[in-house]
Amino acid sequence: MKRKRRNHSPEFKAKVALEAAREEKTIAELSREYGVHANQVGAWKRQLLEGASGLFTPAAERKRDGEAEAKDLLAKIGELTMERDFLSKALKR
Repeated sequence: MKRKRRNHSPEFKAKVALEAAREEKTIAELSREYGVHANQVGAWKRQLLEGASGLFTPAAERKRDGEAEAKDLLAKIGELTMERDFLSKALKR
């Protein structure tokens, strides 16, 4: 019998992670209360704590990071396109 995967909303994940970060209840108690596995609660808490610093990063800096990543990805796409074209021409000979 297969269990159906549940997709939780970001709001739900944030609520559970914030409660876990407050440490007023144990992860096991939160797990029972919200019907989510304890490992998942711990993972959401870890994501919250690791990603919290990103909330205070200036928007201009985030935009620059995104632009740099996009530039790198476009360069990689161009490189792969050239390789594909070269190989397709070589195979036609």
